[in-house]
Amino acid sequence: QGFPFDDPFFRRFFSPGEQGGGRVQQGVGSGFVVSKDGYILTNNHVVDGADQVMVRMLDRREYPAKVIGTDPTTDVAVIKIEAARGTTLRPVQLGSSTRSRVGEWVLAVGNPLSENLSFTVTSGIISAKGRGQLPLPGFSERSIQDFIQTDAAINRGNSGGPLLNVRGEVIGINSAIFSPTGVSAGYAFAIPIDLARQMMDQLISKGKGERA
Repeated sequence: QGFPFDDPFFRRFFSPGEQGGGRVQQGVGSGFVVSKDGYILTNNHVVDGADQVMVRMLDRREYPAKVIGTDPTTDVAVIKIEAARGTTLRPVQLGSSTRSRVGEWVLAVGNPLSENLSFTVTSGIISAKGRGQLPLPGFSERSIQDFIQTDAAINRGNSGGPLLNVRGEVIGINSAIFSPTGVSAGYAFAIPIDLARQMMDQLISKGKGERA
């Protein structure tokens, strides 16, 4: 599901417009439904600083979304939509990133580069696990990094989308790439779903992440 956002990570790729004399910025990110009552998992950097978040479904329906909670240290965020009466949301199946293996085939789903490419699926393998200390935008000493690395094509706009195994289970949240050109060079990184699920539960129940 794609939604406009004010994304500092990809801000330089979008041309701001003018509205009412003010400077308006918007972009497109990704996310996925995790419950029938409308909770959606995405990246913190996708919704960070956004004044308004809109969710567009595959059938083109659009819903305003409320940011339930964000955690910059893991780059995880939870938003929520209220589906129209009579509409049934179909949540994804969450898998286990711990049981995933290097060399395993994976699929990435998201909205790369522009709205004209919404709901694109790309394939690749798990290239490595446990990647950390990567000099990514927003990285700090408090950042928690334990990325799954994949060579599936992931670009700006894919952030927040699911990385799935061949059984259709989500094993990660696509979050970042290494590239000298700003487009996919075969080095993409996803937050393991086991870590994201723990943070998601805290954000839904308490509105923030808690750790020692």
